[in-house]
Amino acid sequence: MIGTIVNVIAIIIGSILGFSVKGKLPEKYQNIVMQGISLAVLIIGLQMALSVESTKGTLVVIFSLVIGGIIGELIGVENALERLGENIQKRFGSDEGLFVQGFVQSSLIYCVGAMAIMGAIQDGLNNDPSILFTKSLLDGTASIAFSATFGIGVIFSSIPVLIYQGSITLLSSWAQNFLNQDVIAMMTATGGLLIMAIGFNILLSAEIKIGNLLPSIFVAIFIAQFVF
Repeated sequence: MIGTIVNVIAIIIGSILGFSVKGKLPEKYQNIVMQGISLAVLIIGLQMALSVESTKGTLVVIFSLVIGGIIGELIGVENALERLGENIQKRFGSDEGLFVQGFVQSSLIYCVGAMAIMGAIQDGLNNDPSILFTKSLLDGTASIAFSATFGIGVIFSSIPVLIYQGSITLLSSWAQNFLNQDVIAMMTATGGLLIMAIGFNILLSAEIKIGNLLPSIFVAIFIAQFVF
């Protein structure tokens, strides 16, 4: 699990560095930084979404989003994530208005994507953390920008990363049996659209319930098993 541990440390260090400069920039500079982050998130999500190379794959993504969104709405994933963020905020005595937003959105960005899945599997099966080391560099850099904008809530996104990637690493032998290339492509494409939604939420103050759409990624695994 060395790759995940390094990833977590990178997020923590990046978050501390970013938080150290939060509030020291004039508001106009903070706004332009947030807009730049939003555009970067959009392009990352778009690149992931474009991993779909067939009409069949597009249909898998569509049905995954619809079914996953209904499931997420029924069980209240968005509210659960917000409550978790609020509980962490209260426990650590933070009064930052952006704490929960920073925690939820950065957690989704760091956990969704092929690098998190394939890196964790490779680390578990082959004891090769190289993919996660690369991801650590990207996540650490991103966490500097995110925490400079959203505050200390970003640092706690390291907890879902530890649980999510660590679990995949520990269960890598089992996960490899059904997380083939096609399935991962569907997960990546679906997750890419969710990351784009995060960008829209930040940039346009949209109110897309990304948390409630999160089950779509796991629905994509199930549907892809029967399609590919």
